[in-house]
Amino acid sequence: MINFDYQTPTRLVFGKGVVNEKLASVMQQYGPRVLVTYGGGSIKRVAPGHEKSLYEEVMDVLKGSEVYELPGIQPNPKFDPSVLEGVRLCQEHHVDVILSVGGGSVLDCTKAIAGVAGTLEGKVYDHIEEAWDIVCGRKPTTAAVPIVDIITMAATGSEYDMCGVISRTETNDKLPYFARQAFPAVSFIDPTYTFTVPVKQTLAGVSDCINHIMESYFCGEHIDMNDAFMEGAIKSLVKNVKVVLDNPEDYNARAEIFYATTLGCNGIYCLGNSNGGWPMHSMEHALSAYYDITHGEGLAIITPRWMKHILDNTEGELHNQVVERIEKFGHQVFGTEGCEASIQAIHDFYREIGIPMTLPEVGIDSSRLAEMAKHVADTEHLDKAWVPLLEGDILKIFESCMA
Repeated sequence: MINFDYQTPTRLVFGKGVVNEKLASVMQQYGPRVLVTYGGGSIKRVAPGHEKSLYEEVMDVLKGSEVYELPGIQPNPKFDPSVLEGVRLCQEHHVDVILSVGGGSVLDCTKAIAGVAGTLEGKVYDHIEEAWDIVCGRKPTTAAVPIVDIITMAATGSEYDMCGVISRTETNDKLPYFARQAFPAVSFIDPTYTFTVPVKQTLAGVSDCINHIMESYFCGEHIDMNDAFMEGAIKSLVKNVKVVLDNPEDYNARAEIFYATTLGCNGIYCLGNSNGGWPMHSMEHALSAYYDITHGEGLAIITPRWMKHILDNTEGELHNQVVERIEKFGHQVFGTEGCEASIQAIHDFYREIGIPMTLPEVGIDSSRLAEMAKHVADTEHLDKAWVPLLEGDILKIFESCMA
């Protein structure tokens, strides 16, 4: 069992009606200048069981505050314009707190805004490269604007971790931003806001969470308690996503999914385990950076191909570890026997619920596979993963995703 030093400072407020019940008292703890960040406008639609849109509920709470808004944050949030514009607003208006309202991409972007605004001295447009250095970790985050969030999509787990993923279009980079200062202070999670999430995004969110857990499950050193925790979480996701497909307003199923995704990326599933290196995420980041595809769909496509590749291309003790992990995963989650059946089971599950399972289905042809493989090999350090991957391995995995 590996030593660990673990602390999660985020307060989770979970359940029906918690925004109306407790948001006002939380926001009163901060100053009057509030930046509200959100995405494409879904928060302005009225969810079932609510009399007002989430946007209206938030603005009612913020009456009397000095409110600034940053709308239009995209999936795969962009350094330019979203992060830079958010930092500009924080600097110009001396923002006291950022209220992130929406999905994980909005919150990821908000974390980068908070950390850059808190750390950067001088106006952001005079220091763009220094701002990027903070996002990609070349320069440390020394302070951050406090964050409160209302998370409306069960997917990334950003509401309970210190990480965000930011894209820089001109360089085809999609990189994680890590900073302890970027943990949200308070996260509000009301599963009823997910009732109207489109099916495509619901499925992609479940895939994203399953892969978060699998990135922790597939490692060298692991403990029984973590295995049971992670296997149970994935079984819950597999079961409850099918319930939600039949009845999008099944509260208990939505709540179980949200609970699993909230814990999915903050490390609690794998305390004491060794680090697997997160190879599937590293490869998918290239797909969504180059082609701006939906992250969860890219992960679903890569997952069984990565499993097959490491099964077929390892030897000795490492191969034995790979076999043990793949067999146990399939047996505990899907009731299968053997590695090939385990790999087929995760592929068939994604196909059954309606996720595209080849790169051409999401608009990616073979023309840039070699370029993406080189980019991953040069930037993601997968040669140091649990099962090391070199450029040739990454290219083979990408090529296997074509059909």
